Amino acid sequence: MSEALSLTGQNETLDVSPDDVQPEPSLIDWKGIWKPLTLIVTGFLLFFFLPIDSARFSHSVIESLALAKWYAQEHVLLCLVPAFFIAGAVAVFVSQGSVMKYLGAGANKVISYGVASVSGSVLAVCSCTVLPLFAGIWKRGAGLGPAIAFLYSGPAINVLAIILTARILGPEIGAARAVGAVVFSIVIGLFMHLMFRKEETAKAAAAMYMPETEVERPLWQTTILFASMVGLLVSATWGRPEQAGSFWAAVFTVKWLLAGGFAMLLGVLMVRWMGVKRYKLILSGVAVLISALALPRTP
Repeated sequence: MSEALSLTGQNETLDVSPDDVQPEPSLIDWKGIWKPLTLIVTGFLLFFFLPIDSARFSHSVIESLALAKWYAQEHVLLCLVPAFFIAGAVAVFVSQGSVMKYLGAGANKVISYGVASVSGSVLAVCSCTVLPLFAGIWKRGAGLGPAIAFLYSGPAINVLAIILTARILGPEIGAARAVGAVVFSIVIGLFMHLMFRKEETAKAAAAMYMPETEVERPLWQTTILFASMVGLLVSATWGRPEQAGSFWAAVFTVKWLLAGGFAMLLGVLMVRWMGVKRYKLILSGVAVLISALALPRTP
């Protein structure tokens, strides 16, 4: 009986429509490989059609590498590295309670935006160097609006930039730059505060329950520490003036003496007030001396 059923089943024909046939899954995961495949093909085409015989192309590549070298020598070492140290000093020496009192989300708007918009005048910072300082005060509890105001106005109202603008374009343009930078920084800061008002409100509410921080060192010591770091930053980045014999040219001739003096002052303060081990400063000084003797033309 079972053999008959099996034979009958073999002789029957199954009617299967083409829609019921399931296609076999692809062995290639196109969703996962299309991005790297696109990068590989793009890179191949880029190098395949690279116009190395063009004089303009070769000159532009050499100039871009020269600019990157200048940026690494003059800007990274003399601007960004000191700015990171200043940002670290903000996180270490300036108490969170002081930052939140004057620049916090719940602080008085006139005081917070007023202080933030003009505090960059004592710093010779550019749009890159101001970023670590902005991150330092924001992480210490400053509101987003005042921090953005400092970020916007810092590179525009530093003393060197205002003096240079006034000398080249006239005092009216210099004054307009300073006033315009302060006004626009406040407007942009208020706009950012309104965009993230929910987060700022929650931040201000959380700050009300934070304990009062203890002051580890007096304000005058913190002021001298910051002044020495800012002096090192300004003197090391002092540019060559066009007019010889002027005050700015005289400062340029002794810029490295000034930078060395501020560096020695900072080292003494770090040992006496911060408890830094002397051998660490000695090793740093030896490294700087060796590099200066090895590369006398590269500061």
